Amino acid sequence: MPYVKDYGKVEQINFLASAKFINFTYQVSGDGVVANAEGIKVVPAGTVYPANDETAIGILFNDVDVTQGPQPGAVLVEGYVLEERLPQAPTEEAKEAMKEVKFR
Repeated sequence: MPYVKDYGKVEQINFLASAKFINFTYQVSGDGVVANAEGIKVVPAGTVYPANDETAIGILFNDVDVTQGPQPGAVLVEGYVLEERLPQAPTEEAKEAMKEVKFR
């Protein structure tokens, strides 16, 4: 019998302002991510990737569990985003670096 673990309910806020967007896959690191009460390390959807500065490429599209180490994740590189729904507001440097991501 396979082992299945119930991680509970997942809730994600929709931060998209348009149905048209482009995602690419990148390796998401768990560096600096603090584990929750169950010991799970998750980088939340809407996080500026790889950092909220001039190195920004895009915005993480879904939650990524990095408990066991770096994992692949979808990163939005082009599209319209509702800035107020992101977990952390992008810095001006990050906005400049993400030229194809438009904020509403």
